[in-house]
This record gives sequence, C-alpha cells and structure tokens, in this order.
Amino acid sequence: MTQESKIHGMKIIPLRQIVDERGKIMHMLKATDPHFITFGEIYFSTAWPGVIKAWHIHQTMTLNNAVISGRAKLVMYDLREDSSTHGALHEVFLGEDNYVLVQIPPGIASGYKAYGEGPAIMANCATEPHDPDEMLRMDPFTDRIPYDWSLKDG
Repeated sequence: MTQESKIHGMKIIPLRQIVDERGKIMHMLKATDPHFITFGEIYFSTAWPGVIKAWHIHQTMTLNNAVISGRAKLVMYDLREDSSTHGALHEVFLGEDNYVLVQIPPGIASGYKAYGEGPAIMANCATEPHDPDEMLRMDPFTDRIPYDWSLKDG
C-alpha cells in the first residue's frame, strides 16, 4: 500500500524482501508494477555517513529511489509553480529500517544525507538515461529551499 506524501505526484511504495538463511532478495521495480512508467537507466549512488548529496532538480526525468544498503534521509521540495503542493517539503528515512521505493516526479528538488555506521547505497531506476543538460543543481545550503540538514534532536 502506497504511503501518503506531502508532495503531489510523489509516491512512497513499500518494497518486498524475501529473506532466508542464505541472504535475501530485495525487489525494487518491475514493468508490471502499477507505478512503473518506463526504463531509462539504473545507477547506484554511494555516500559516507554525514555526506549530503543535494539538490538535484530533474526537468523531465522521474526518479525511483531505494536504499539497498545503509541508511539515508531523502528530502524533497516542490519547486513546481503550478503544483497544488508548491513549497511543500517531505523527508523520508530509507534503508534497512524502512525499505521503500520513493518515486519523484520532474520539478521536485531532491537530495539525501547518509547516516548510521556505514555508507548508504541508493539505487535509482530513472525513466531516462542521464543527460547533464536535463538536470539543474543547487547548493545543499541554498536559501531557495528552507531546509536545515543538521541533526535534529528531540
């Protein structure tokens, strides 16, 4: 069952893991899933604990992110002027404690911060092959996005 999102068009889908004494299989995305759009490429992004990889804004590409090892805080901010959730911010803690797929439509600023004891490995099954001209980048600490990456106690 898809979890609620604060951003229109963004989906959080619980993923299946099949575990036995040999290890596990981690499902991510298949062509028969109702949320599947199309296949462009799959790649893996690794970050050491405390490293921030942000902000990325795709103009036409939809992202399908899942953390397959470690833990990461994935943050999305709706920059779309015509969106009913323009200006909305959403955090998802992904990884070993919460194995989900986060589907991020174009026009959403996204980034992540790895946390925990070891590196985070995020898989992205994108709807288009990488094109550096398709993506915009912003500094993780830009004033345009009201987000504080520091640890929040409490």
